[in-house]
Amino acid sequence: MPLYIKDDATAALVAELAQRRGITKQAAVKLAVEAELGRDAPQVPLRERFAALRAAHPLPPPTGLKADKAFFDWLSGEEDV
Repeated sequence: MPLYIKDDATAALVAELAQRRGITKQAAVKLAVEAELGRDAPQVPLRERFAALRAAHPLPPPTGLKADKAFFDWLSGEEDV
């Protein structure tokens, strides 16, 4: 199905994008339309994205061991062991 661009300014923009990317004008139009459709896609709230991430990658269970503060201070360069 052909697409005719009758507006010279739009055709020039498509030609510039194609030239900059080293692609055909058809690919430039497709790229631009896909980008705009991606911007209009519904956004998943950050809270829901983090919840999905936590569900997919849960923290390991606690070990019950105490942290060795002196060791971690030494690792961070705050204190010599």
